[in-house]
Amino acid sequence: MDGPKPKISDHAPTTRSREKPSGDEEATAELKLGEFQDVPTLTLSEARLLINAVIDNRKKQRKVDETETLIKTQDYLDVFARFKQKENIEAVERMLSAKQELERFERSQLGSLCCETAEEAKTLIPSLSNKISDQDLQELLDDITKLRHFVE
Repeated sequence: MDGPKPKISDHAPTTRSREKPSGDEEATAELKLGEFQDVPTLTLSEARLLINAVIDNRKKQRKVDETETLIKTQDYLDVFARFKQKENIEAVERMLSAKQELERFERSQLGSLCCETAEEAKTLIPSLSNKISDQDLQELLDDITKLRHFVE
């Protein structure tokens, strides 16, 4: 068996092919979300709260199929959701919803990332740059931070 070694290209692909992105979605200085532009969004904390409520309801009905994906999603949300208590999640949502000049996506990002400074927020969410002053954004971030440190 001293024949030629198989080339990597001789093997079947190890991943399935993906549909090419349409290219009209980007979260840069100009927010272009394509078909998702006006879709309601959730912070990671809201997603955690919602998924846990659905699972609890299904457990009561004995209809829980805990797939690997569901378990990994729960683990991810447990680590990265900034707020764990329902009252704080609702308070953050009220604060963010009051900022109607911001897109839903931007509000969700602010509630998930919990930036410390306006500069950090505008770096991570470039579309905020021309929508809200640094002072107003900093006040919002400070209010969100107070909630994190209050009970969490």
